[in-house]
Amino acid sequence: MPNNQTKRLAHGAMMIALFTILIAIAFYVPMISLIASLFAPLPIAWYSAKYNRSSSILVAVLGCIISFFFGGLIILPFSFIFAAIGVVMGDALRLKKSKVFLLMSTGVTILITLAIEYLISLKLLETDIIKESLKLMRESYSQAMTLSESLTGQQSAMNAELMNVLFDTMETTIPASITIAVFLLAFIVITTNLPLLKRFGVNVPKFSAFKNMRLPKAVLWYYLIVLTINLFISPEAGTALFVICLNFSVVLWLLLTLQGISFVHFCLDAYGSPSFLKVLVTIMAIPFYSFFVLIGIVDLGFDIRSFFKGKIQK
Repeated sequence: MPNNQTKRLAHGAMMIALFTILIAIAFYVPMISLIASLFAPLPIAWYSAKYNRSSSILVAVLGCIISFFFGGLIILPFSFIFAAIGVVMGDALRLKKSKVFLLMSTGVTILITLAIEYLISLKLLETDIIKESLKLMRESYSQAMTLSESLTGQQSAMNAELMNVLFDTMETTIPASITIAVFLLAFIVITTNLPLLKRFGVNVPKFSAFKNMRLPKAVLWYYLIVLTINLFISPEAGTALFVICLNFSVVLWLLLTLQGISFVHFCLDAYGSPSFLKVLVTIMAIPFYSFFVLIGIVDLGFDIRSFFKGKIQK
């Protein structure tokens, strides 16, 4: 028992030191900051996968405190996010959860930590980071348009009214944009760190092949509800219902597009098509996303995969 305790303390100290080094590199070394950021949750996740939750949280808190001494208050939000990711990832691995659960829990954790830090910045610093960023983008784009017109002597293709509509839409869809970006980040972090954790002796789950992806049918019902509201109620721009419907629509469009791409990959693979066709289909899904949304709806609503399997076998 004393040996186990000593081993746990030594492992925890080593992970705290490694976490602090990675956070410092990510914050202070521009050339490799992105790589260090992706691997910053690794030490905490490794520790959390081997030991209980309370010990893992303590190690994460100590890692944040020590990183604070290296970078001050400005580095604390940065270290807090990656420490939380590490704890949640490791805990899910220790409990032998599926990779989908790992992705969802990691994404939700990032959203919660970002929301906490956003509220702190509003209350304590009295600074709205999102509004300030959008304001800076508006000013930068307006200056760029003015400079372009003065140099070329021609009016810009986008006038001030069109620019305002564009930025208003961006501001309205911020919740959906942040959600998509967060889960993309969670997927990248998981994909980057799981192979290393496996080499360190941690049992890691696997995603099923993309061609077999099947979203819950509830996604289809959510889409139909939002579509019905937009068709029959037509909420006015700026209202709470309009904002909710628009953000849900963006997320649901993306999910159904992915479902449509998955189905096309399934068909191509079933017919033994070359791999470059899958790449081409994925690229074509960007301009023709509406078509892939329709395929995704049909794939979720009807069991057409079984129909295609029967045709292929014949």
